[in-house]
Amino acid sequence: MGFVRLCIAGGGTGGHVFPALATAAAVRARAREAALLFVGTATGLEARLVPAAGYPFETIRVRGLKGKTITERLAASLLLPLAFEESRRILARFAPDVVLGVGGYVAGPVLMAAALGGRPTVLHEQNAIPGLTNRLLSRVATAVAVGLEAARAHLPARRIVVTGNPIRADLFGHPREASREAFGLSRDRTTLLVFGGSQGARRLNEAMREAVEALAAPGAELQVLHATGERDREAVAAAYAAARLRAVVVPFIEAMGAAYAAADLVICRAGATTVAELAALGKPAILVPFPHAANDHQRHNAAALAAGGGAVLILEGDLNPALLAERIRALVQDPVRLAMMARAAAAAGRPDAAERLADLLLEVAGQAARRES
Repeated sequence: MGFVRLCIAGGGTGGHVFPALATAAAVRARAREAALLFVGTATGLEARLVPAAGYPFETIRVRGLKGKTITERLAASLLLPLAFEESRRILARFAPDVVLGVGGYVAGPVLMAAALGGRPTVLHEQNAIPGLTNRLLSRVATAVAVGLEAARAHLPARRIVVTGNPIRADLFGHPREASREAFGLSRDRTTLLVFGGSQGARRLNEAMREAVEALAAPGAELQVLHATGERDREAVAAAYAAARLRAVVVPFIEAMGAAYAAADLVICRAGATTVAELAALGKPAILVPFPHAANDHQRHNAAALAAGGGAVLILEGDLNPALLAERIRALVQDPVRLAMMARAAAAAGRPDAAERLADLLLEVAGQAARRES
């Protein structure tokens, strides 16, 4: 399909925005004359990242309901009719051939407005267990793309395609030694990468801070690249220094492709995009799911990767410094097991997920065009 008009709705966090941008790039690679429009909120991460990537961007007024007070939920509910009407007007102006919902509370009003307006829609579900909103939207979507095979059992079987979760192309192709040097790390030491998202993860930071003494035992040729978030950086850096364990401690890592390339073992949360990145890059991991994620998504995502042998799962309720240190030591002292985990992770990965999703979008748009002609 040479020309297509695609509207992409969703955002809020990098876990939704980066896959959306990866998919947009894949569509452009296939249909260079494609017209793309992103719809998000003025306060989400998409408001900064989408225009910076060069794509047109419009906003609707909508708020999430999960984890809010009764008053906040009431206010958010009262905004829904307005969000639906704003979505309807945006779609009428842009006249997309297909609308993609990538998650986040902004996707609901846009996809529903598109479906009720008779426009082809594709819903992308990242997680192993879909939330209520996506289960409802899946009943009106033209097609549903899923990131994980496990999601199939929870969605209508009418039109489900396993695409995987799109990840950024700039994560690939980074040489290990050069990446380590770029962060000021040794080229030769076994390297841990620890991160917890854009704000860090306090429980992970605390556990690592207290585990460093055990990890810095004589003969341990370890080094750590640790993204803590702003609030914990000084305390974590001081703990590494006191234990004389070589570490680079930063609030946030922009160059995640190089960070992954530098790592022999990753310790992190289990958001859908993070799990997809680990698998696509073949990185063994210790996953500590965030226990308060909606519908316990992270635990299910982590369990899916761990079941195939690509990760070790530690529930936050079980997390303590001694257990974390023991799990890390067991893995870094067993290169054969680490290599097996890397292969298992890679076997679960879909590095071409953005291309698969782009193909599905163009197929759905093309089918609609043929029906109208």
